[in-house]
Amino acid sequence: MGESIKDQVQKQFGKNAAKYVTSSRHAKGEDLAFLVSSSQANKEMEVLDVATGGGHVANALAPLVRHVIAYDLTEQMLEKAAEFIHGNGHSNVDFVQGDAELLPFADASFDLVACRIAAHHFPNVPAFASEAFRVIKPGGKLLLIDNVAPENDAFDEFYNQVEKKRDPSHVRAWKKSEWINLLENSGFRLEIMVCFPKPFKFQDWCERSDLPEAEQALLETKMLQTPKEMKDFFSIQTDEPGRLTSFNGESVYIQAIRS
Repeated sequence: MGESIKDQVQKQFGKNAAKYVTSSRHAKGEDLAFLVSSSQANKEMEVLDVATGGGHVANALAPLVRHVIAYDLTEQMLEKAAEFIHGNGHSNVDFVQGDAELLPFADASFDLVACRIAAHHFPNVPAFASEAFRVIKPGGKLLLIDNVAPENDAFDEFYNQVEKKRDPSHVRAWKKSEWINLLENSGFRLEIMVCFPKPFKFQDWCERSDLPEAEQALLETKMLQTPKEMKDFFSIQTDEPGRLTSFNGESVYIQAIRS
């Protein structure tokens, strides 16, 4: 039997945990600031941060709410997140290991459930959406950020292939239309949807996932040989010697309420 996707996730994020805590893309970003400002967090709230990763959402919301549970599949990520969050003086965050598709919490436990830059690693996104709906209190909110694929099928396929070659624990970035369909069919009512351009520095992006040099070279060749319309859409940029320097993706913030 080969490794399951969840085994790959634990392996990938276990060995690179510290990089995700210090990554400026994860630690800062206008999407994180937007999530915090839109959440209308207050001191009465119980919050769950699913797939907390480096703990950046949990860290940002901790001073604003009563209590946060930082939840992740990977033990090493939780250890690094705890170091980071406790180092910032927040004592109202607990750390729980577990699966995003099977939340070990009672129905209607949380005012806010957040999930940032993680759902593209979930093998069963509908199970996550269903579980998130279950544990959110009526009137509570889901705060979701993830990379999204273009609506164009060919561009979608290219983007997801590139992400998978860079990181085998990548399952699939969904289209915006797929997220809307899923969340409304799960019982949520959408309140806010905001798109953010997501520029990737090719070298940093590959190094963060510990991609071997030979595989990085193959991925670079694949991206540079893609048709012009693909290069234009993803703003694939090269330097003077013709090496790939950067390209653009997109992420989306979706805020949905459990009525």
